Amino acid sequence: MSNANTRVVVAMSGGVDSSVAAHLLQKQGYEVIGLFMRNWNDESVTISDECPWIEDSNDALQVAEKLGIPFQVIDFSNQYKERIVNYMFSEYEKGRTPNPDVLCNREIKFDLFLKKAIELGADYVATGHYCRKETISTENGKVYRLLAGKDNTKDQSYFLCQVSQQQLSKALFPIGELKKAEVRKIAKEIGLNTAEKKDSQGLCFIGKVKLPVFLQQQLAPKNGAVIEISNTYPKYHYQNSDVDTLSQPYIHSESDGKKVGMHNGAHYYTIGQRKGLNIGGTPEPLFVLETDTTKNIIYVGQGENHPGLYRRGLFVPKKDIHWTRTDLAIKVNTKKNYLCRIRYRQPLTEATFHLMSEGLYVIFNAPQRGITPGQFIAWYLEDELIGSGVIAG
Repeated sequence: MSNANTRVVVAMSGGVDSSVAAHLLQKQGYEVIGLFMRNWNDESVTISDECPWIEDSNDALQVAEKLGIPFQVIDFSNQYKERIVNYMFSEYEKGRTPNPDVLCNREIKFDLFLKKAIELGADYVATGHYCRKETISTENGKVYRLLAGKDNTKDQSYFLCQVSQQQLSKALFPIGELKKAEVRKIAKEIGLNTAEKKDSQGLCFIGKVKLPVFLQQQLAPKNGAVIEISNTYPKYHYQNSDVDTLSQPYIHSESDGKKVGMHNGAHYYTIGQRKGLNIGGTPEPLFVLETDTTKNIIYVGQGENHPGLYRRGLFVPKKDIHWTRTDLAIKVNTKKNYLCRIRYRQPLTEATFHLMSEGLYVIFNAPQRGITPGQFIAWYLEDELIGSGVIAG
């Protein structure tokens, strides 16, 4: 079947992955258009001395010229600020830790960007994600499977855990069968300027933005106490094994420990964090166990094996449950075993999912470190992403 009359708009970030994605689609006979998203336009915030989005846009333009494909820059900065940045700051102020890349895929790439692509007559949109899509036929029609990328060290299916069947129906992931080294090799062989370019460590399609610096430029400092909790704290060693108890976060109070220092704002910190506390003199390094943004208190514990860092379960409220495979959603008052992860690149781990009327209780086979409210848990059957949800707390 010829792809000559099938138009694909590629989200070109100026990196090697989307560059090679565009090349592979062109090689497969698709009509390819490159589109760069400008997602940040607030010059009142100084991110760096450089202007990274211009640099990235120029790199994407050079790739498009090399491939001989049309190229446009589209400005989503107002929508990005409204849908991603404002939400992100709101969550941090509440002591929660959102994942901007997951949100960017759901709200920008596979919503606003997809709609713009359709306006341009696109049949599909494509990205440089390391994941795969498979289409199967069922008695109820076509179903789209989101599968892990073949490169286990780069699998990015987690970042797409909130996309829908409708969004997947319009998505292509050209590099999902490749390893990173293979992608760079292709780029080098065809002479792309992005072949050796380092992977972005910033926010989605913004560029060289360091999140901690970004937060400190947007959220006001506020001095508060740092309270150290002993590893013998009784609440860590409860015997109750009901799913409700196991899925609740640890809640500390000032009287549970001793004051060991001050911080400049509880909203700057996240569970499991070690750097940035600037408190010495303890036998082992201090790690954040809880942030109380209402009272502006940080609770910490010594050592990476402190029991306050580990929990057996978590809870996802009903409104925050998302099934990528809606046809495989479990019914209320039932349970099922899945593989899952609570952060990008975390190895998949086994857990039992209990769906109740109020939400989803997840009980892990082994305690998990740094379960963080606001983050996403994604669950899988083998290498297929089945659903996801926002961790409560």
